Amino acid sequence: MPEQNKMEKIVSLCKRRGFIFPDSEIYGGLANAWDYGPYGVELKNNIAAAWWKRFVRTRDDMVGLDSAIITNPKVWEASGHVANFNDPLVDCLKCKARHRGDKLLEEKIGVAEAAKIPFEQVGRKLAELKITCPSCGAASWTEARKFNLLFETNIGVVADAKNKAYLRGETAQGIFINFKNIVDTMRKKLPFGVAQIGKAFRNEITPGNFIYRTREFEQMEIEYFIEPPKQDEWKKPFEEWQAEIKKFFKDDLGIGEEHLRWRRHEDDERSFYSKDTYDVEYDFPSFGWGELMGFAYRTDYDLKQHIKYSGADLSFTGDDGKKFVPHVIEPSFGLTRTLLSVLCEAYREEDVKGEIRIVLKFRKNIAPVKIAVFPLLKNKPELVKKAREIYDRLKLACACEFDDNGNIGKRYRRQDEIGTPYCVTVDFDSLDKGDVTVRDRDTMEQERVEIDKLEGYFAEKFK
Repeated sequence: MPEQNKMEKIVSLCKRRGFIFPDSEIYGGLANAWDYGPYGVELKNNIAAAWWKRFVRTRDDMVGLDSAIITNPKVWEASGHVANFNDPLVDCLKCKARHRGDKLLEEKIGVAEAAKIPFEQVGRKLAELKITCPSCGAASWTEARKFNLLFETNIGVVADAKNKAYLRGETAQGIFINFKNIVDTMRKKLPFGVAQIGKAFRNEITPGNFIYRTREFEQMEIEYFIEPPKQDEWKKPFEEWQAEIKKFFKDDLGIGEEHLRWRRHEDDERSFYSKDTYDVEYDFPSFGWGELMGFAYRTDYDLKQHIKYSGADLSFTGDDGKKFVPHVIEPSFGLTRTLLSVLCEAYREEDVKGEIRIVLKFRKNIAPVKIAVFPLLKNKPELVKKAREIYDRLKLACACEFDDNGNIGKRYRRQDEIGTPYCVTVDFDSLDKGDVTVRDRDTMEQERVEIDKLEGYFAEKFK
């Protein structure tokens, strides 16, 4: 199917089946704000759980954190967000539409070349390259102005500079400012990492592409602390993290390697304090390659900045009694962007006997509903009762859904669109022989399974 149509169909499916709703819809909505419905929140939680299991719970060198969204504003001064977290904003001189100059340049000359252009020359470069306004087609621009992406708020009853604070622009800084607390309480030896899942906020000028670029989003971030390396010693843990990240996308989320790429930052694109940086990108329908996560060796920049601004001792004492400031490897995932890539990867349209079957072929571990249980007929109390009994047993082990609305074919199609791996149907043979029909989402094949063996059967399927 055409890639543009595919994304439109995914957006439609998300609304129709309760994955993602437009925010504030009854009031006319709010541009580029989205709410996660019953199945969307399950999918998001399952992706986060798979991430937490791989990178935190099964590792001895990782701990977790949940830090505050609003912190002392000095945190963001130290991190550089107040001074440097800016987009070059340009206005079309003809229609007055406002755009991000860097993004317009990237579309024309590529990310690496666009990064070489100084902030104050962005407007002139747009005119020089005859880059036209997406809104009206004119090619005349104002000079670029700095627009800070941090959301400002105020603490207390008086809205003045003294009470100004910010919604966090990323979750990473909460990890850095808690480094000493974690070292003191958890008694970890280097190398070790701290993981956090949570919301972040950026006052984007040009949000869009469904949930890909929004002002409110969720991150899954890790700061992995290592000793100051001698020469290239940092490369070994860096490559080990790369391998684990690849396993996460492929084995845990089922994202095909052909749809992912690791784009290495050029020297003039990379942050000055970073020794190596990659963007892991997914090939989205309709708008192409887009960043899912950043992966960088950030040296000791972040901790040293907080030492400088706070005066706190954020050093680490080694076994030899010597103090030093650890270096950091940072895998930073976008949870909501990852969810969108999972939806795109799972979406299928299949011809079944002349009819189109829409199905979301999620990996079983992240499917919002694992098993749906049906009575063959809703007007037969004995079938409904037996189906309810089975549902009540199975839901203790995994996410299940009971459905008796519509004919059995429509119920199968509904569960296909939700991405449910297995459907269990209770019929009259179930009452006489004690078995049920189990239907596989991917193959649509059906088999009879004894009711008393269902728990073991599904335990094996969901290994």
